[in-house]
Amino acid sequence: MNVARWFNLKGRVALVTGGSRGIGAAIGAALAECGAAVAVTSRHPGGCEATLQRIRDAGGRASGHVCHIGDLAAIEGLFVEVMATYGRLDVLVNNAGTNPSFGSVLALDAAAFAKTTEVNFRGTWFMSQHAARMMARTGSGSIINIASVTAERPMDGLGLYGATKAGIVGMTQAFARECAVSGVRVNAILPGLVNTKLAAALQSDAEVRARAIARIPLGRIAEPEDIVGAALYFASDASRYTTGALLRVDGGLNV
Repeated sequence: MNVARWFNLKGRVALVTGGSRGIGAAIGAALAECGAAVAVTSRHPGGCEATLQRIRDAGGRASGHVCHIGDLAAIEGLFVEVMATYGRLDVLVNNAGTNPSFGSVLALDAAAFAKTTEVNFRGTWFMSQHAARMMARTGSGSIINIASVTAERPMDGLGLYGATKAGIVGMTQAFARECAVSGVRVNAILPGLVNTKLAAALQSDAEVRARAIARIPLGRIAEPEDIVGAALYFASDASRYTTGALLRVDGGLNV
């Protein structure tokens, strides 16, 4: 049994949304290191240049694409570009997300509600739909959704964000059931608190940050690289009999 070959992604194509920084950048670089050609997205032209340079400097193949995940036309155009560039898709990492508000669910306005649900839920849904159709042509593929521990344990100030991530958990399992017949696996990673721009609102308040760390048995906030192992597992043949799974990477928060 050659276990090392399970993580060999040579010849495969991966698409990582929100790949300009944080978790997306770390996962994109790791997939490339394992041999995959990696397409990364950002909302802004040139937004992924640092990630692309990181991959290319290490000898990998990568391309950058402008796509606002809240825009359905942009999503459709993205998959046209990926097909034109690579001719196939083997791995999708639905990492792009947003949280424009931090506060009580009673104070949330309609604009923040629309933006959060359009990107976090609707965008992830239609990204998965396009990817699953493309993967079905080759009879295999892996969709990896980046959810959150707030999907299972609501956190004050992040009510809507957690609700959209709970929706992604349900979406993951629905897609997993229906796409299995096409050889497409769909799984989700549930990170805890990670040192990213998205978590800045929590970390900027020293008291809030201290309370958060106190709840984590491993005693620290995660770095983006701490999420990479779970993504490589789901992207590779190591998880070839795993679909509909939810993997918490939270430092023991739910223990």
